[in-house]
Formats: sequence, structure tokens, C-alpha cells
Amino acid sequence: MKKILMFLAVALVAAKANAQDPSSVSLNIYGGYTFTDRVKFDASYADVKGAFEWGGGLEYFVRRDNSVEVRYRRMATNSPVFGPAGNQLNKDNDASSAQFILLGGNRYFSSGIGAKSMPYIGGGIGVAILTGPENSRTSFAWDLQAGIKVKTSKALAFKLHAYVQSAISQFGNDYWYYPGWGTVAVADYAHLFQFGLGGAVVLDFKRK
Repeated sequence: MKKILMFLAVALVAAKANAQDPSSVSLNIYGGYTFTDRVKFDASYADVKGAFEWGGGLEYFVRRDNSVEVRYRRMATNSPVFGPAGNQLNKDNDASSAQFILLGGNRYFSSGIGAKSMPYIGGGIGVAILTGPENSRTSFAWDLQAGIKVKTSKALAFKLHAYVQSAISQFGNDYWYYPGWGTVAVADYAHLFQFGLGGAVVLDFKRK
């Protein structure tokens, strides 16, 4: 977490130093639906159920069409875990949540300064905090998004977008024997990869 905050501070300072257009800041209030994904382990799997996801982001525009954004998103869901025989191992105890803290950027495509609609693409990297009934784990995470921003006034706009988000976490080791080397432990990783549809209410500040 400390590394991410330090990186954000450096990025914002660099953005301010190199800005060629009047700067602006946007507050993005996110909401959307994230669909179910199956996470596979060695001999079992978990279904991270689809759920509503909400959050917020602070977006600093380096130039009129390029921004740096730090965003937070959270969803409360259920994650039933199934054994090799298909039986649920955590019946009546599968409540879980996922929180994403990401630093990234967005690229907007507009026809001019006065354009009312702007398609955009963006992405970020950071951490995911995955929490179950009995423990939590912090993992590397990333996301990608694409959509359109529609202005309704100088201060208010809306975003509609599709997104993918992923968290990667080590859950154990496999052990392999190599002649001449002996037994070597190789890390096992579980991958959460989810698709979602959503949008945002955008409040723009200091835009000229």
C-alpha cells in the first residue's frame, strides 16, 4: 500500500509539471454489475458470484485528453468452494468481498474542446483485498475499461463502460523432483478474472 501511495504522489507531481493545458480534476462515483467467475485450484474450485460493485475515483487531467486516476471499487458477494466430488465445502459460510485499489490512466478521444461525448479507454494496476468469513488476502490486481463519457454541463457528466478486472494470488506450492537437483517447490497461483458493465457520475472541477 505504501508503495502505491508513493507512486501516486510521484505521478501527480510529474503530471502537474508537464501539463500543457489548464488542469482539471474529476470525481468519479462508480457503480456497476460484475459477473460470476470460477477460480480453479489444484483439486477444487470456487465460484465468485456476480454482484453489484461500487466505488469512487479521483482523476487528474495531465492534458485535455489524458488523465491519471486512483480508484477504489468494492463488491460484497458469495464464494462457494467445491471439492473434487462437486460438494460445497463452505455451505452456509461463503460470504466474501473484494476490494480493488488501483492506480492508472485514461485516454479520451474527442472531436474538439466543446465535444459533448468522448469515447475512452483506460487501465490500472494495484492491489485487491479478498476477504472471506475467516481470513483475508492482499493480491496483485489490474483492470481495463472502455466506454464513453457524456457531458451534460460544465460540472456534471456521465460515463458508461465495460470493464475487466483480475486478481492473482498464490495459494500453495507444487513439488517437482529433478534428477541432480532434488525436489523443487513451484508456486501455485489462482486467477480471478471478471467482466462487468457499469458507469459513473462525474463531477468536473477547474475545467476551462
